[in-house]
Amino acid sequence: MGNSRLFFLPLLLVLTMLTACSEFSAVLKSDDYEYKYEAAKALYADGQYRQAAELFSMLLAPLKGTSYGEESLYMLAESNLKAKDYESAAMFFKKYYQVYPKGHYMEMARFNSGYSLYKQVADIRLDQTSTMEAIREYQDFLDYCPNTGLKEQTHAVIYELQDRLVEKEYLSAKLYYDLGTYTLNSIYGGNNYEACVVTAQNALKDYPYASAGLRENLSILFLRAKYHLARQSVEAKRVERFRDAIDEYYAFENDFPESKYLQEANSIFRYSQRMVERKGGLLTDDDALVEKDGILEEAKEVKTKKQKKKEQKGS
Repeated sequence: MGNSRLFFLPLLLVLTMLTACSEFSAVLKSDDYEYKYEAAKALYADGQYRQAAELFSMLLAPLKGTSYGEESLYMLAESNLKAKDYESAAMFFKKYYQVYPKGHYMEMARFNSGYSLYKQVADIRLDQTSTMEAIREYQDFLDYCPNTGLKEQTHAVIYELQDRLVEKEYLSAKLYYDLGTYTLNSIYGGNNYEACVVTAQNALKDYPYASAGLRENLSILFLRAKYHLARQSVEAKRVERFRDAIDEYYAFENDFPESKYLQEANSIFRYSQRMVERKGGLLTDDDALVEKDGILEEAKEVKTKKQKKKEQKGS
């Protein structure tokens, strides 16, 4: 492309020429790359992103090595992003910053590469590889652009994505917990409560900056599972595991002093203390904990509540 000819066609004129499908077809077939470049920009400005992307993709090879080639690659990625073709957008943004590591649009290409991956994250119940890819891309963006004005926004998205991973782990731990004593589904010798403990513990350790609500839900599930694990243990391990439950109670109380689960945690604590005092000997039914709607309560309290309800109905 010669330097003597500038890309000067007014956008309005180009758009007028592209109003008909036949005109767009003519542009596609044209060997005039200057005209095709201006037409692509005009289509982008008019919100016709898919057609703009088609033209920009045709300009990559002939404009390679020029400033227009660099802009065409970036605008191709932007066009796909605006057209909500996030897979293509992520691919071309990444190609841009790989080909032009110090290019004019490098910062936004890296950021939008992460954003395009973010828009593709899978349902929380499915494999979260796409979520981890988006996190890595955003973290790379911060590494390469430490002074970016998008730092706060990027951190917020990373925390949001990490919470998705934590929620995925919570659902896995909850599944183990709900399976309880069912023995055919656990890799931990048939003990699903132990699998729940391990899964919840790893999630709490791997994601220390997870939202408070998720950490609270994981922590109470962790404590419940430790209680059940101790209660179902053989006598030789029972006292030690109830001591573990007591230790976990103190950690829970310290981390969540205003928790909505604190009453339940106190019930687990008192029961565990009595079990340790009795050296693992099983307590009577009146001293046990019962589970209702996923919440553990002391049997005596449940009986008292039922009695009060009967009295209220009788009166």
